[in-house]
Amino acid sequence: MISTHDEPRSIRFSTDDLPKHERSKAVRELYEREIVLLKLDPLRDSPVRADFTRWILPGLGILSGVLSGVLQEGTYEQSAQTVDDDLFLLVNFAGTSMACQRGREIALHDGDAVLLARDEGGFTVSRPTQVHYVGLRLARTALTPLVTHVDDAVMRLIPSDTSALRLLRKYIGVVADNESLATPDLRRLVVTQMYDLVAASIGATQEGAAIAEGRGLRAARLRAIKDDILENLGNSDLTVTAVAARHHITPRYLHKLFESGGTTFSDLLLRQRLARAHRLLTDPRLAERTITSVAFEVGFGDLSYFNRSFRRYYGATPSEARAQAKALIGQGGH
Repeated sequence: MISTHDEPRSIRFSTDDLPKHERSKAVRELYEREIVLLKLDPLRDSPVRADFTRWILPGLGILSGVLSGVLQEGTYEQSAQTVDDDLFLLVNFAGTSMACQRGREIALHDGDAVLLARDEGGFTVSRPTQVHYVGLRLARTALTPLVTHVDDAVMRLIPSDTSALRLLRKYIGVVADNESLATPDLRRLVVTQMYDLVAASIGATQEGAAIAEGRGLRAARLRAIKDDILENLGNSDLTVTAVAARHHITPRYLHKLFESGGTTFSDLLLRQRLARAHRLLTDPRLAERTITSVAFEVGFGDLSYFNRSFRRYYGATPSEARAQAKALIGQGGH
């Protein structure tokens, strides 16, 4: 049954520290010990590996990690205790999985996803070779109002290049961020936005799409754009136009996304560049680096502008910040 408690729980499991001859038995026992919600059966002639974390949130279950040499099975009898938790979205991050349900079989490759249901026939997912994947356990009653004919979406391949699925793959990383799950309100927000992204990925109703666009999709796009900025800080021509083009949105819409988050593209870019410069300047291992080289590395093309911005933000010049860090280290050494 999907958790209705506000307090999040997580379970970590790995066969990596077990002798090879014990791994098959350990994997079989996971379902019996209620560590996983789907049966795992070792496949013949395939090395068995299971290394994953399971998060239990209000209205949502998440299993993320690596599996190989196993067959997952979801049956109707297993869900007889409740009718509210019998949908699973499997997202294949890397590797190949074979999903089978209702007499059909689908191959999932890097980035693909599929919705499965614990209906009368149940389903199986085979992973003879190593697969990095995430499984979302969803409440049908929460998803149905957002999706056009949920049952029609079952066993329909969601290609890796689906826009909403790309955002979902990025957003799933939020569960590993303790700050994002720190309070009940934040946890409920994460769950709501996850459902929005799932609905958009598998085919939201017109009303559901409008709701998702205003909640989950917007939050996920903003998060993806912020990640993009962090990954490309050193690029001096990191502009609104360039970032918007990479994310297939207009510069105007990008500005609106930042406004909804209470900041601007320029402010975030400046703060992140200054923060990275400060880390580099105060790292004793990089004491021989010149201030100019640090400024250029984090994307500043104008040294005077860098110095002014740094002093305004940190209350000290770059050289003073470096000296202060060196003095603190020296005091600690005594």
